[in-house]
Amino acid sequence: MTIVLASKSASRKAMLTDAGVAFEAMPADVDERAIEEGLGDAPPDEVALALAWAKALAVPEKERLVLGSDSLVVVDGKRFDKPASRENAAEHLRFFSGKAMQLHSAAALARGGEIVWSHAALARLHLRELSEEFIASYLDAEWPEVGYCVGVFRIEALGVQLFDRIEGDHFTVLGMPLLHVLGALRDQGELPS
Repeated sequence: MTIVLASKSASRKAMLTDAGVAFEAMPADVDERAIEEGLGDAPPDEVALALAWAKALAVPEKERLVLGSDSLVVVDGKRFDKPASRENAAEHLRFFSGKAMQLHSAAALARGGEIVWSHAALARLHLRELSEEFIASYLDAEWPEVGYCVGVFRIEALGVQLFDRIEGDHFTVLGMPLLHVLGALRDQGELPS
C-alpha cells in the first residue's frame, strides 16, 4: 500500500524513494511558528515531535498511513528556523561558524487521525570556522535551495563543506530518522518484515 508523505521536502522524498517506499506527497498545511510559540520553552526534541505529529494529523486521510516529519536546529541554546532571506541565511551561518549544531529530526505516523508511532533523533554537527568569502561563495552556489533547509545546508550537496565533524545517523542529518521510520512501517504491515 502507498503511504502519504505530509511534506514537500525533496530530501525526505528522495530518502523514501531510494528505500523503496511507495508514497504520495501531500504537504501538510500547518502553522509551524504558532505550534513552536505554543510550546514555549519545551525541549527541542519535543518541539520537533510536536511538529511531526501536527503534520501527520493535518492530512485528512482515513485509510493510509500518513508520515509527518520535521527538523529543528539549536546552536548555543538558540533555536533556528529556515532562513527568511539570503541575508538572514548569511547571518545564521556567521552565528553557526565554529560552533556545534544540534539537529533534532522527528517523524510520526498517523492512521485515521490518530498517531500510531513517533520517534525523535539527534545529530551533532560541528561547524568549522567560516570566512565571509566562503559564506558568500557558498550562498552564491546554494541559494535559494538552502532557504528551504533548517540549518542552511544540504548535506548531500555543498553543505558538507560547512562541517569538520558529524556525530549521528546520516538520515537524521538529511532530515528524517529513516531507519526508525522503516522499522515502524514494517511493524504497521506496510513493508515486508
